[in-house]
Amino acid sequence: MSKSLISEDTYEADLRLLQIELVKLQRHNIQKGKRLLVIFEGRDAAGKDGSIKSVTENLSPRDTKVVALAAPSSLEEHEWYFQRYVAQLPSSGETVLFNRSWYNRAGVEKVMGFCTDDQYKLFMATVNDFESLLVRSEIQIIKYYLDISKEEQEKRLKDRKKDPLKQWKISPIDQKAQKMWDAYSEARDEMLKKTNSSDAPWTVICANDKKLAHLNLIADLLSRINYPDKDKKILKINPKIVLSWPVTSKNLPKLAK
Repeated sequence: MSKSLISEDTYEADLRLLQIELVKLQRHNIQKGKRLLVIFEGRDAAGKDGSIKSVTENLSPRDTKVVALAAPSSLEEHEWYFQRYVAQLPSSGETVLFNRSWYNRAGVEKVMGFCTDDQYKLFMATVNDFESLLVRSEIQIIKYYLDISKEEQEKRLKDRKKDPLKQWKISPIDQKAQKMWDAYSEARDEMLKKTNSSDAPWTVICANDKKLAHLNLIADLLSRINYPDKDKKILKINPKIVLSWPVTSKNLPKLAK
């Protein structure tokens, strides 16, 4: 993996301050019964697991849930597509983080042929209305797409094979990530373009540097939610790392091609 541009000591110090803010935010949400859903999508090996851990590390286990659903069962395959995700939505005062979500249909399922063209089109035609319904039901949705360069992905996938603590991350899907790079890029662009709504917009995180990605993602998350005693001066967001969709020449670097 590429070496970080920030030292370990600086990273840990900055992360601690941001995590204190996350605790403030969660305490407020619990007191007010607010419901928060954070969606993490992105390239294979883009750092979703690490980013989620950096967010949840000091939050209340009772009021925080990380959802990473396995492939649907034969029964679930014949249900309404969103049905198994609805069961995981946050209750009053709860924070839920989706490590991949219903957007599997717009990404890996489309690219790998795990869904039909009609199923894909139906999803793309209905997901914005579905999310708007959730928002009108007072669930705040924040969506992140983590992206990395093709070279960085190759390095991280090779690292997984060597690290005995990361063997659980290896899957047949990962092995095709590099070969299917262009197809994933096309699917990503179509997904971000069609599902970037006013109720649930996308934010892209350039995640080649994991440490900077963690810090900037948390700062961006905190900046999007109102809570008392927010320490705004520590919410430093690098516009080269945190990108609002659509990505244009004005907020380079562009997404990895």
